[in-house]
Amino acid sequence: MSLLRAKIQDVFNEPACEKNHGKDAKASKKGCSKPLTPGAAAGGCAFDGAKIVLQPITDVAHLIHAPLACEGNSWDNRGAASSGPTLWRTSFTTDLTELDVVMGQGERKLFKAIREIKEAYGPPAIFVYPTCVTALIGDDIEAVCKRAAEKFGLPVVPVNAPGFVGSKNLGNKLAGEALLDHVIGTVEPDDAGPYDINILGEFNLSGEFWLVKPLLDRLGIRVRACIPGDARYFDIACAHRARAAMMVCSTALINLARKMEQRWDIPFFEGSFYGITDTSEALRQISQLLVKKGADPAILGRTEALIAEEEAIAWKKLAAYRPRLEGKRVLLNTGGVKSWSVVRALTEIGIEIVGTSVKKSTVEDKERIKHILKDDNHMLEQIAARELYAMLSEHKADIMLSGGRTQFIALKAKTPWLDINQERQHPYAGYDGMVELVRQIDLAIHNPIWRQVREPPPWDCQPAVEDEPPSTNRETATVQDLKKFAGTMADDFGEC
Repeated sequence: MSLLRAKIQDVFNEPACEKNHGKDAKASKKGCSKPLTPGAAAGGCAFDGAKIVLQPITDVAHLIHAPLACEGNSWDNRGAASSGPTLWRTSFTTDLTELDVVMGQGERKLFKAIREIKEAYGPPAIFVYPTCVTALIGDDIEAVCKRAAEKFGLPVVPVNAPGFVGSKNLGNKLAGEALLDHVIGTVEPDDAGPYDINILGEFNLSGEFWLVKPLLDRLGIRVRACIPGDARYFDIACAHRARAAMMVCSTALINLARKMEQRWDIPFFEGSFYGITDTSEALRQISQLLVKKGADPAILGRTEALIAEEEAIAWKKLAAYRPRLEGKRVLLNTGGVKSWSVVRALTEIGIEIVGTSVKKSTVEDKERIKHILKDDNHMLEQIAARELYAMLSEHKADIMLSGGRTQFIALKAKTPWLDINQERQHPYAGYDGMVELVRQIDLAIHNPIWRQVREPPPWDCQPAVEDEPPSTNRETATVQDLKKFAGTMADDFGEC
């Protein structure tokens, strides 16, 4: 536990974090996340954050050393995609019971589980995740993993991020530390080249990195490791031989990028593949970093030619949507890189941003938003569900882009909604992804269902009946009277 405490303090004291620079020495060691409230929904724990970062490594067996509920809560909770192995989608857990805890059988059961996975599946590595229960009872995960690696002849990586140590974001960074301590640099590739790069903090949600990788392939740039999206263990183990790196989500893995630069001289920059302008700029910066590290300067010309070709195709496709979407108002309720990169992408086609949440954004993210919108009044630090509902019900936005947790607020306010977070079904990265994003926004806004649900129900319409209804007395009512009254009622309801 003392080693974990020291690791957490090291992660909190992050030199590459601009927000941390503005604090005094004491405050910088406390981290940026607010402490969790016992009994409240915290939005993810450190274990959850570590699992999110590492589970997209597709050929690895991910073993949860805990009672069954921990794995049931974290399994397959993001839309990452794989182009090959499916082992990462198999759920492994030691399923500790009360008897195991009381009798001290946790470590023995973990060792047995590692052996069974090795014999049944033969993975290149096994990642072991302790949780609150196994950390509190003192199971020595590091020792068990070390002994199992020696016994079975394969890497067994301890990911020491039990849930009680902090937030999901802290778990992201602890997962990066596990890769640095046990994986990256453990294998020497025999095909290292001057055009190898790493992509950090890219999760390949809905397979969207597959829209970007072909662009890099056309430039002759090889992605040595994409961490973690659609990654393989061997690729990550060789990631220290890349020449440059792009950081997609600094909130999650800034510590990984900085330490790889320190240890192996891999320069990095933070960029985005959302939107036409940002995608082009990311390709330029990758090429420039490679040239600085010794690549042929001719790649700069090839990059500009590729950008010109792809931008022309994308703008031609987007021209059809501009008349339908120009001036439409969007409320963006997300965080991290999407809080500014999607803002830029939408403003490129004339969409107005009425607000974007910055609760999970870094200082650099907020500065980018100010630069794009020229106004910080649209930056929402924290907005309650009631306030969000009021904004939408008053028609201050034509559509909301957010995650699944707030979709029902938009639906209750009878406002179009589009999923922009990890549960989304469509890829939005790169040039083609931008066209798809605009297409989905157009489909959502112009869906005829919204006109229908906003109309008053028929029973709220009060017809203006001028004629007295005919007598219901069978002796006095005539067929002509009933037909006349029925026609009057039909006309009135038709007007409603």
